[in-house]
Amino acid sequence: MSQKSITAAICGFGSRGGDAYASYARFFPEQLKIVAMADPDPAKREAARREYGVAPEYCFENGEQLLAAGRLADVMIIATMDTQHICYAIPALQKGYHLLLEKPISPNLQECLRLQEEAHRQGRIVVVCHVLRYTPFYQKIHELLRENAIGRLQTLEATENVAYWHFAHSFVRGNWRRDDESSPLILQKSCHDMDILRWLAGSRCLRLSSYGSLDWFRAKNAPDPEAVRCLDGCSCKDACPYDCEKIYIDSPKTGIRAGHSGWPCNVVAIQPTEEKLYEALRTGPYGRCVYRCDNNVADHQTVHMEFEGGITASFTLSAFTENCYRTLRATGSAGELEGNMAENTICLRLFGQPEQIIRLDALDDRFAGHGGGDFRMMDSLCQLLQGGDSQALTSIDASVESHVMAMAAEYSRLHRGESVELDSFIQAAK
Repeated sequence: MSQKSITAAICGFGSRGGDAYASYARFFPEQLKIVAMADPDPAKREAARREYGVAPEYCFENGEQLLAAGRLADVMIIATMDTQHICYAIPALQKGYHLLLEKPISPNLQECLRLQEEAHRQGRIVVVCHVLRYTPFYQKIHELLRENAIGRLQTLEATENVAYWHFAHSFVRGNWRRDDESSPLILQKSCHDMDILRWLAGSRCLRLSSYGSLDWFRAKNAPDPEAVRCLDGCSCKDACPYDCEKIYIDSPKTGIRAGHSGWPCNVVAIQPTEEKLYEALRTGPYGRCVYRCDNNVADHQTVHMEFEGGITASFTLSAFTENCYRTLRATGSAGELEGNMAENTICLRLFGQPEQIIRLDALDDRFAGHGGGDFRMMDSLCQLLQGGDSQALTSIDASVESHVMAMAAEYSRLHRGESVELDSFIQAAK
């Protein structure tokens, strides 16, 4: 591999752009160097200067200023809010940048298709952050299915367990709580899963239907009729699992007192301390009662799909689980397999034969994000831009299909489970 470092400009230096993707450069400086960034938060601009040596004159307040400076790097990493992706992505392509684009591409299908066309027109590489394809877990399942390890594939069944505290943080109190400000839940959170099902099926999704709703996180379910914030005298605080103090201060999984200064605490407060967190929870969005927020995205949803070749699939997303993890079950003409991503294990059962347990290697701490997908995607990007790979595993062309599936699923959900033909759905968007 060439020893030339790939240079990157990052637009949006938050939990994905800063914490997930920029941090690759800290572990592998010979592969990636951060040379420019844009973020409206001065603390994040200071972090870029301090941690990555970005020159002050290349730390911008917004993407417009970054783009106005011309092409400063090989690749632009765009990790802003969902609705801002296209307004930065298309000008970046036109200025000669390759792109690493946080998913979803856009909550608007016409914009997704427009970016795809522009990438081809400019002859630039666009890698979309469908990080699950890069994980050892899903790569092994993909390998088994392509080798016909369970015979001809018949069905796929996937679940995404979001975890009650994660859902409250991101989709009730947080940045992705409203589809008019970001994206529908099935697109923002689960275009990953639509992409994985499409990849594992090895054929196009033809039609689908979907059901789901926002059922629980509504004012009518509030146990205290008066409380607006957890720290303002809520009478049900001690018994409520969604109490902000439990999640951000006391929790052994996520709380600052257990030493968790990264996500989600660093979203509530930059470089969080207990004092900073309490101040943010008293005044900011993450201290609100989960039953009295302005959220409108669904809190549970199912999707039923038919692929070319007769393969059928189902997907379930739920806010109401203890832990964050994904599972997958595939059945074929000669056997079945079940995988648990949290346990990093795959159980293979061939009909009439002893069960086989495939235990994937434990992940190095550097590769822990998204089951190892975050850094493996960054590694693949650097190899691709250095000429070592010929094609991106999660190119814009591959990614658009998952977006069509997710948007069609949301349309179906809003229309009482109406069956949607995907070719017709695409044509209607053009």
